[in-house]
Amino acid sequence: MEKKPYHHLPDGTFRNPEGSPERIENVNWSYRVFNKEKKKLDMTVPKEHVIDKERVLSDLEKYKNDDYIAWIGHATFLIKLGDNVIITDPVFSNNAGPLFFGPKRYTKPALKLSEIPKTDLFLLTHNHYDHQDMDTIRKYPYKNSKVLTPLKLGKYFTGNRFKDVVEMDWYDESKFNDLKITLLPAVHWSKRTFWDTNKTLWGNFLIEHNGRKIFFACDTGYGDIYKDLGKKYGPIDLTMINIGAYDFRPMFNKSIYHTTPEEALNIAQDLKSKKVLGMHWGTFVLSLEPIMDPPKRFEDNAINYGFDKEDAIIFKIGQIESLENIIK
Repeated sequence: MEKKPYHHLPDGTFRNPEGSPERIENVNWSYRVFNKEKKKLDMTVPKEHVIDKERVLSDLEKYKNDDYIAWIGHATFLIKLGDNVIITDPVFSNNAGPLFFGPKRYTKPALKLSEIPKTDLFLLTHNHYDHQDMDTIRKYPYKNSKVLTPLKLGKYFTGNRFKDVVEMDWYDESKFNDLKITLLPAVHWSKRTFWDTNKTLWGNFLIEHNGRKIFFACDTGYGDIYKDLGKKYGPIDLTMINIGAYDFRPMFNKSIYHTTPEEALNIAQDLKSKKVLGMHWGTFVLSLEPIMDPPKRFEDNAINYGFDKEDAIIFKIGQIESLENIIK
């Protein structure tokens, strides 16, 4: 019989790469404590954190013939490479959860779903509610977009009239026009209900176009796997990675599944990345660090991981930049 990869378990569930941090079973999690601590957070969003809608629409028109990256919010980006427009983990709902439950946005998406340009490729990294938003999937205006997902997530798209859906295992490659997309391991997990823990896969996407490499991270914690990925796939031109949702004090110190800003920089260093862009902050309260701490720690610590401060990039919600300006 063919030997299954390490991350495939006999019961059909999945696990993190060998050598990844292990979850501590006696974590003192409490919704009551979390909500009590959450109320202490200063939710004041600096005006400059969000770009006006008129300018976002104007910049979309300005850059429509260029390669660009646009931040819609959280882990939702538009990435244009050649004639291909990619969308990542699109979440346009007001809350990250089923129906009206789950964390509510404290900043709106930079664009409404009806305002986004036509997309060609839809990338989904995993099934958590702040990444796999079923209301967005149901209402998505471009059902002809090709969809790439980790294993066992395709049904959410085929059941909602998407016509070209491909499930991928780690290290699988998919060609699309002049793009090559590879699904790579991440240190994370999957769950949407009480009964489906780790029954679907999660992963990072490596996007290659015209000799350039963009690494789009799933939510991830730090793990030894990134040194291996750096040796095999580096150097990376741009790593886009989570820098928020890590601090759960006083219940426990931090999540092993979400990098701190410093760990995110460490991963980018392991990947031999030239630039690193912080995401997964400034939209939902998923943990208890002050809402503007992630970008500050990210920029302040860049030099400790071999980056100049300007190489640790922070976008405003709605910001659109040409790839040439980012990777220069």
